[in-house]
Amino acid sequence: MTDHCDGCRNGTRLDFDFTMAFQPIVDLASGRVWGYEALVRGLDGEGAGTVLSRVTPENRYRFDQACRVKAIEMAARLFPDDGTRLSINFMPNAVYDPAACIRTTLLAAGRTGFALDRIMFEFTENEPMVDTKHVEGIIAEYKRRGFITAIDDFGAGFAGLKLLANFQPDLIKIDMDLVRGIDTSPARQAIVAGIMGICRELDIAVLAEGIETQGELTVLRAAGVSLVQGYHLARPAIASLPPVGDAMRVQVA
Repeated sequence: MTDHCDGCRNGTRLDFDFTMAFQPIVDLASGRVWGYEALVRGLDGEGAGTVLSRVTPENRYRFDQACRVKAIEMAARLFPDDGTRLSINFMPNAVYDPAACIRTTLLAAGRTGFALDRIMFEFTENEPMVDTKHVEGIIAEYKRRGFITAIDDFGAGFAGLKLLANFQPDLIKIDMDLVRGIDTSPARQAIVAGIMGICRELDIAVLAEGIETQGELTVLRAAGVSLVQGYHLARPAIASLPPVGDAMRVQVA
């Protein structure tokens, strides 16, 4: 097996650099940090949109691989040695062959000593699924390697429940549009309750992202959500691990 797929080997090289910010994912049962999501940022603090605007069909394969390597290298330096997980976003349409494209990730993890079962790969359903079978193959290969798999932005994108019918990740992240104002929205509460019921049946963990108020946090906990993330808990910090705010103190049983 080669170390790189054709896309990584032959794709356009990046003519820009970037760094990562880290945002905590908190376990509501313990109030402790379960993991951190790596979020791309410019070297001068520019937002993800600025960086992603420079990604093209010609360099996206190289960019996807570079993001994985940078996230793992930074996590290996910053994270405590207690099993804290690293969540990495990836582009399903930027993966040629799952087994080949994962080689760079495996090499980075091996070089830094970062265990594979501490790495979670998120793919967003906001990206059109050009080939659903191909995505199924990616998830299967990543699970076989011992990675955690997740659907990001669940409830906001192209595939919705069809994704869960075709394959089951380890975790789903409820989209922030369903989280926003859920404490005052019976409709959102009903939708999240339905998602929770499905995930219990399928043995899938649920993470709510984009939490901005104590009311949202309280309702989501009551609904049975186990993992949470958002500005109400902590904002992303560039090249460092931000502390979790006092909001968790009243939430831990």
